[in-house]
Amino acid sequence: MHIVVITGSPHRNGTTAALADAFIEGAREAGHDIFRFDAAKEKISPCLACEHCRTKGRCIHDDGMQELLPVLEQAEMVVFVTPLYYFGMSAQLKLIIDKCYCRGLQLKNKKVGTIVVGGSPVDSIQYELIDKQFDCMAKYLSWDMIFQ
Repeated sequence: MHIVVITGSPHRNGTTAALADAFIEGAREAGHDIFRFDAAKEKISPCLACEHCRTKGRCIHDDGMQELLPVLEQAEMVVFVTPLYYFGMSAQLKLIIDKCYCRGLQLKNKKVGTIVVGGSPVDSIQYELIDKQFDCMAKYLSWDMIFQ
């Protein structure tokens, strides 16, 4: 299976990166093909809602999404790995998700998983809120949420 792992932490050696590394190692050992994209290491411009991507077929910004979008389209599974920041995903990961607007139809019907890292107890409302945010995206894009 071709799996894309998108990390959203600005810390290169923190807990989020360690969990992403552990997932990737296990997936590779199981024979899966992995593409890792660290959102915080890439230049990603915010979506301007200008519709250039819809009318011209390409985002007006020449940024890291030009590499990621074709890989996402081919992926069978996407795993989002993010620290929990103020009841939601990191800004770096949110930029990626916003920029996927232009390829919504091509990103439908993927298997999806989320790995969320936070310092609060696991029964905290924060995790419920971020899970609901990903659930809404999954429903909209006809994703099969495999794990959270």
